Amino acid sequence: MTQSERTPRLDSLEGEPDQEQEKKRTQRFEVRRWNSVGLWSWDLQVDTCAICRNHLMEVCIECQAAGSSIDNCKIAWGTCNHAFHQHCVDRWLKTKKACPLCYSDWETQKVDR
Repeated sequence: MTQSERTPRLDSLEGEPDQEQEKKRTQRFEVRRWNSVGLWSWDLQVDTCAICRNHLMEVCIECQAAGSSIDNCKIAWGTCNHAFHQHCVDRWLKTKKACPLCYSDWETQKVDR
């Protein structure tokens, strides 16, 4: 008896409908359990200014030295979606014209509190 005679082929099984045979030929695995994880975040990718290392909802080091309030310290978002204190990024842009995190050309998307 040869190897092919000992091993029955899926398409030669008797008593099974054609759909069942096709399913057995194409089915590679069966998912028995599925675990999913949901993630969320605020609009900000990072909650600290990468230049002065202060939290974005606090005043920058320049405003701390001047004694300014939080209302005077604005946040600047770039088109790359990175955010920094406006004073910090202005000081950075005097020497470099790129985002401090991803080094793409800096373009201000919005300035807001």
